[in-house]
Amino acid sequence: MRRGGATTGRYAKALFLLARESGRVEAVGDELNAFLEVLTAERRLNELLSRRWVEGAAKRSVARAVAERLGCSRLVKDFLGLVATRGRMDHFPAMARAYRDLVDREGGRVRAQVRSAVALTDTERGELAGRLARVVGKEVIVEESVDSTLLGGFVAQIGSLVVDGSLDGQLARMRKRLVGG
Repeated sequence: MRRGGATTGRYAKALFLLARESGRVEAVGDELNAFLEVLTAERRLNELLSRRWVEGAAKRSVARAVAERLGCSRLVKDFLGLVATRGRMDHFPAMARAYRDLVDREGGRVRAQVRSAVALTDTERGELAGRLARVVGKEVIVEESVDSTLLGGFVAQIGSLVVDGSLDGQLARMRKRLVGG
């Protein structure tokens, strides 16, 4: 895969500005996520749209057809057509994340990557989001994954901030205190 951090950011920002102009920031984000889910689930579609030897017009046609079936707006269909035509579909997942980050930043939100030993209940997820929000001073969206290697508890990461509420972390801190005297 080619490197394209700057390209990814430019595409996402351009789409974000157009979506904000039309008052459809959240809706466009939902449409991008729907397309990303299909792209992730359909390996052959992803391969077709990422192949360099496939003609740009053919890729554009396929991307727009998929977006049409998903009920995407003209803005998103045009965006996906442009990305496909220019041979940048391999960067689309990063573009969708960059777009989401722009939406979150404008909405005063951050995302916490949370690993837990067992799946959190809705109540636990809400309480954790509230506690993390008090720490960072912004609304927190919890993106959870179950990590069977944890003995218990959770580890949350927001950017470079790590909150270790795991049993593993507590045991390591206890061991450090005991060894340190």
